[in-house]
Amino acid sequence: MEFLPEPEPDSLAEALIAFANTDGGTILVGITPSGEVTGGVFLEDVEGALRAAERRCRPPVVTAGIEQVDTEQGVIVAIRVPRSTELHSLDDGRVLIRAGAENRPLGGEEIRQLASTKSTGDFEAEVVPGASVDDFDDSVIEEYIEKLKERSRRPIGGELLREGGFVTDDGRPTVAGVLLFARNPRIWLPQSGVVFVRFPGTEPRAENGLAGYGRREEIEGPLARVIEKTWELIWGEMGVGAVVRGLEREEKPEYPPFAVREALVNAVSHRDYRIKGRRIEVRMYSDRLEVISPGGLPGYITIDNIVDEHFSRNPRIVGGLFQWGYIEELGLGIDRMIEEMVQDGHPPPKFDARPYSFTVTLYNARDRTPTPQWVHTMNQRQLKAIQYIRENGSITNREYRRLCPGVSAETLRLDLADLVKKGVLLKIGAKKGTYYILK
Repeated sequence: MEFLPEPEPDSLAEALIAFANTDGGTILVGITPSGEVTGGVFLEDVEGALRAAERRCRPPVVTAGIEQVDTEQGVIVAIRVPRSTELHSLDDGRVLIRAGAENRPLGGEEIRQLASTKSTGDFEAEVVPGASVDDFDDSVIEEYIEKLKERSRRPIGGELLREGGFVTDDGRPTVAGVLLFARNPRIWLPQSGVVFVRFPGTEPRAENGLAGYGRREEIEGPLARVIEKTWELIWGEMGVGAVVRGLEREEKPEYPPFAVREALVNAVSHRDYRIKGRRIEVRMYSDRLEVISPGGLPGYITIDNIVDEHFSRNPRIVGGLFQWGYIEELGLGIDRMIEEMVQDGHPPPKFDARPYSFTVTLYNARDRTPTPQWVHTMNQRQLKAIQYIRENGSITNREYRRLCPGVSAETLRLDLADLVKKGVLLKIGAKKGTYYILK
């Protein structure tokens, strides 16, 4: 049990995460740990604080119920939190577990150990009622086997679908199997597929400024085909410019192809397929491309550690697409996406993580001046620091820590020292009065 005298959202969020990551529990609001009822707590206040707390949980924690208990001293509100099959973190990246009467934060290796005990891939392993292997597309399976042979260069056994988790031991298709191999997965999983929308301007409106769009397409089928068809649509709508190098004319697409493909493949691989009623959305505007994936970031992944840490919500789907060749090297795509965008003269990708969606935005504006070599070797935290200085004039160590929560102070100090060494920043002052400006 967790005893909270007042309905305070931050304390509620920590308790939700800790109980969900461990064995569940009950949060009692309106009572001290010593058993004294505070009085003055009302159910509607607790419900409001709970909604605010849930917005801090990644992914959201599902409670088992909220109940008002009337006592002679006043009202107590009980919130029941079941053990979760997922790994949950706070929006600042902290992963907590319940240890006795405390909510204890975990370190990197402990987080990985906890993640290995969570059934984060359970949904993709569930049987799809009504589907059978007769609904699988033989040509897609044959293509997958050929790709697998090319990559493994070893004999492929007859239990390929079962070993990959695409059918159960008794031959019934799983969610992963239907998504990868069924002729039309939307019969059973209507949330699968992609919606592509092209807007003529920078706002989600038609030419005349009214509600609407320039083009809208729905892409369906097994995941490999969805990726192929969506990429063809984007490529067809993408503008192509040209640069002249010496006597050679070189065509330059509106966005680096790898960055676009990586954003698309990540959305298809890592979206939360439990969320019904919403598909992946690709929105093209005149100044940007947005890829919106249903479901927040999985496990302990945050905006700040997305480059360095890797965690998959759908390991079977990821494994299948890796063998297919859509995921070239596991865990390195985000790094290269940032690098390709910056080297091509674009701003770095923008990542927007919310409880029920994750958006990657690629901007097509190019910096026509030569890109300094140091830009190519900056990490995502350093890019964020540079942007902060451009907007605010300078940055201190304390401001940098607030900008990158969950990252050690020593790592952040080395980040800034590296930028000073490269001649990007000037270090002003000493000790607690130190701050950094663009050189």
